[in-house]
Amino acid sequence: MAPVFIPMLMLIDPPYHPAITQAAFRIGDSVTNIITPMMSYFALIVTFAQKFDHRFGIGTIISSLLPYIVMLTIGGYCWLFGCS
Repeated sequence: MAPVFIPMLMLIDPPYHPAITQAAFRIGDSVTNIITPMMSYFALIVTFAQKFDHRFGIGTIISSLLPYIVMLTIGGYCWLFGCS
């Protein structure tokens, strides 16, 4: 996404550096990659979870990972923007 974001933001002269937009996009993208079923290891995670409990499915895995995603998102944006 850098070839799209960086030149576009340099043309409109935003009040913040284009690298901040790139960093915010990367933080948001990386934390949601954990729960996407298109992740290459997602089927392996579901298979291992079903090995121990047959009731586990895609929804159970996603709902159990949501607290981690929320905390990673908050932590990433606090790191980026400097929360006090």
